[in-house]
Amino acid sequence: MSHQYQAVVWNRQKRIYDLTLLVGLLVFFGVWIGGHLAMRPNVTAEAMLIRGLAVAAFLLLHVILSIGPLCRLDTRFLPLLYNRRHLGVTMFLLAAAHGAFAIVQFHGFSDLNPLVSLLSTNSNLSDVAEFPFQPLGLFALLILFLMAATSHDFWLANLSAPVWKALHMGVYVAYVLIVAHVALGVLQSETDPALAAIVALGMAWVLGLHAVSALHDARDESRLTPDLSSDPDWVNAGPIRSMPDGRARMVVVAGERVAIFRNGESVTAVSAVCQHQNGPLGEGCVIDGLITCPWHGYQYEPRNGRSPPPFTETIPTFDLKTDGENVFVRAVPNQPGTPTTPLSWSDAKL
Repeated sequence: MSHQYQAVVWNRQKRIYDLTLLVGLLVFFGVWIGGHLAMRPNVTAEAMLIRGLAVAAFLLLHVILSIGPLCRLDTRFLPLLYNRRHLGVTMFLLAAAHGAFAIVQFHGFSDLNPLVSLLSTNSNLSDVAEFPFQPLGLFALLILFLMAATSHDFWLANLSAPVWKALHMGVYVAYVLIVAHVALGVLQSETDPALAAIVALGMAWVLGLHAVSALHDARDESRLTPDLSSDPDWVNAGPIRSMPDGRARMVVVAGERVAIFRNGESVTAVSAVCQHQNGPLGEGCVIDGLITCPWHGYQYEPRNGRSPPPFTETIPTFDLKTDGENVFVRAVPNQPGTPTTPLSWSDAKL
């Protein structure tokens, strides 16, 4: 983490991430141009560029939407998540370049303002074959612009995590608009059914992956929810002796995920949701005595749920007790940043 807002702080991981992205785009455009020259030698350079930028942005959007659910299903995908915003900004730049070239190509020589021409040239909303697909792409681009413009942590801190998260959930609205833009535009002018199949396959992949991830999370919720019949005020989180050192045991308390961390001899409990981007803090680990979120490395003190100075983020804490064998979590959370008394792992396991 950094307590100073800087444009970009590149480290070795970011350089590798961005270099891989750049190489991937260069390979894509190399294949795209080579394929067009071999299969469609009569296509104009403008059309090849406009379509290439659109396809690159569309493919990258599918990658971006796939990273989140893949990480929920398998933590080995987490390295892709750390700098996902780099992918998002790159995707927006590709989409913006596509939109700019398309407006110049198709609306730049009209007597009307290009944007006015784009929005007013076709107003036939009753015919699918003539539906004005270009405004759909423009509206999607505006959403992507808002997301790219607020991608820095400065906006996350000033908008607050819930507002920032809600704003960036707009990517799903943009995705629907872009799919409609593609379906009503390119697919109307192309007779090859493979294009329709590819777009449908992409949608099925994104929707299916999110559905599988949601089912996976639902099973986790069911598995983590304990039996409250014995004492509704205290939740039995299971044997303390089986707790892994440096990791958390997860349990759902009053509808909220709680992470019970063991750090050597000390056992504490905090909310399993990171304040940065609502990341899965309970899937993180203890590094240098601090609970560390697996998404972006945000850290918290295990005893009080406070980020170390000069950071100010806090998360709720939970009181613990033991009967000498099991750990019990109080069902009511403490206020964020409230100090708690840790359990002693060595005493409780006896």
